[in-house]
Amino acid sequence: MSRKISVGIIGCGVIAPAHVESYQRLENVEVSWACDLIEPKAGKLAEKYAIANIATDYRRLLDDPQLEAVSICTDHASHAAIAGDALAAGKHVICEKALSSNTEGLDAMMEAHRKAPDLAFAGVFQHRFDRSIQCLKQLVDEGRLGRILTAGVQIRCLRTNDYYRADKWRGTWDLEGGAVLINQAIHFIDSILWVMGGAAAVGGTFANLTHQEVMETEDTAVAAVRYRSGALGTIEATCSSHINWEPTLSVHGSEGSIELRHGQSMKLEFKDNDLASQVNGQFLACQESKLIDAGKSYYGASHPSQIADFVDAIREQRAPFVTAESARHTVDVVLGIYKSHRQNGWVDIPSGS
Repeated sequence: MSRKISVGIIGCGVIAPAHVESYQRLENVEVSWACDLIEPKAGKLAEKYAIANIATDYRRLLDDPQLEAVSICTDHASHAAIAGDALAAGKHVICEKALSSNTEGLDAMMEAHRKAPDLAFAGVFQHRFDRSIQCLKQLVDEGRLGRILTAGVQIRCLRTNDYYRADKWRGTWDLEGGAVLINQAIHFIDSILWVMGGAAAVGGTFANLTHQEVMETEDTAVAAVRYRSGALGTIEATCSSHINWEPTLSVHGSEGSIELRHGQSMKLEFKDNDLASQVNGQFLACQESKLIDAGKSYYGASHPSQIADFVDAIREQRAPFVTAESARHTVDVVLGIYKSHRQNGWVDIPSGS
């Protein structure tokens, strides 16, 4: 039997239950701490999931010699300091998106991990575990779509003024680091970047069209992408839509094209009809089932898969499937779009991210 692993949850907001339920599905894993600056929030999570200990200071968790790992589920701006302290204390870390709200935070996190390279350090991008996204990546990697010409992502969703009033960090440059790009759209920006093998440069612009009274950041953004492969692409995102949640990924190659919406194939066309039929069968077999009760439907079904991989990485003393270094690339792209808007020009994305 595998040894027991004790984990703690830092930040007991809306995403924390998805982490707790994912851990509790695993054999010999115990969620032993719930931590939040607001003690009643930690207490509520602990009561619901029978978590033994609560705290308002995450350093109490790091002082527990039995604790091996933490899930960081706090606001973006606090991620870097918490992750750095956790890694320095010898704890494995899985951190929710976005890893940080700025480049300085990203650099600090990577430096902390370089000093503790034997620890598992994962960034949460659960959609890389979606069967449909993995199927799309495999088709691209195998060259089944031919030379990829264009690849884009479009996310249309709604976040009301009340949403931004609910937490002081939302819609701020200092604390959230942005809005629709770095929060809602980043899940699917990551998906297309992962499928395509990363971006070399971005050029974009953004605007606050409908939320001027409640936030200083963007609710609508567009960008052009130059992928490392040489293909070109687009990013479109808005949280001012009448549509509650609609993510679309599209990849167009010289031999075939695929468009996914909500993880399902909406368009699938190939020069070779037999190949089209075969690929269509693959996607029909990729339907996800809801594996946990916690969280919102648009979180998808793959938090349990990513949490299970993180725990396996700890036990097997290997890197997790979504390393923090890999997750950083997506944040670099988002920050690059903001920089491009301000500088009115293309921004190169660091090759090492």
